[in-house]
Amino acid sequence: MSPSRRDPGRPLVYETPVAIHAWSRELRGKGRRVALVPTMGALHEGHRSLLRVARQAADAVIASIFVNPAQFGPGEDYSRYPRALDADLDMCAQEGVDAVYAPSPQSVYAADHSTWLVEEALAKPMEGASRAGHFRGVLTVVLKLFHTLEPDLAIFGQKDAQQALLIRRMVRDLDLPIEIRVAPTIREGDGLALSSRNRFLEGEERRQAPALYRALTACCEQWQAGEQDAGKIRAAGLAVLESYPALSVDYLEIVDLETLTLPLRHGHPVLMAGAVQAGGTRLIDNIIYPPGALAGITQGATSP
Repeated sequence: MSPSRRDPGRPLVYETPVAIHAWSRELRGKGRRVALVPTMGALHEGHRSLLRVARQAADAVIASIFVNPAQFGPGEDYSRYPRALDADLDMCAQEGVDAVYAPSPQSVYAADHSTWLVEEALAKPMEGASRAGHFRGVLTVVLKLFHTLEPDLAIFGQKDAQQALLIRRMVRDLDLPIEIRVAPTIREGDGLALSSRNRFLEGEERRQAPALYRALTACCEQWQAGEQDAGKIRAAGLAVLESYPALSVDYLEIVDLETLTLPLRHGHPVLMAGAVQAGGTRLIDNIIYPPGALAGITQGATSP
């Protein structure tokens, strides 16, 4: 099926689920291995790293670019979220992406859409506690992408560690024949995790934003030194953030990586995750110890 748009030197651009589904199914019918990189656009070097992982792992790469209204709550930044499709297509062309799926909200959700996917364990703490309904929107749209595009594997970033764990759980629980890979977080030189929202940071907010990573590093140092009391570890991180008045702490949590709960278990990977508000910009970050542990967790990943 023909793409909705085709610009010379750029990937095929599909804007409807029927069109991209036919294209992907044709490829897979020929034995081609298809990788998906789901994004909300405003692509940066972190996304570039995911596209490169996908390019190395598959015969064909699809990038989805969709600012998903279902994962934004009332008063959040859906209308403000950066949109830069032309620049995104340029990056996709540079990284050898074969097709981009860029649907409208109306193509993804019917006016009377009423079917949602809800996970009832990993979705409760941290982002789930702070953003009611957020993961319902995330899991629903990712499941729709998986059904529409039928990829063999999908690539996500560690910066959204809780999201990656939820998607792996969804894949496992619903028996989806998709491999989930998690790539490392890419950072600025001062430690700030790359995010599409970073472009909104200015002046003192941008100067202080890397403090979240410093706080998480302080927590990790406590854990590495042998401290196993999550409260004491958390206190070390909060002490760092007290020196940065431009940042308002939403949460700072230290939990078992596999369950996202306490107690911390000796010899088990630990997730140190936080969210802060810098003016009108919300930032999240995490550190996992030992490094690479999230990539090694196989729950939820089903071999195709």
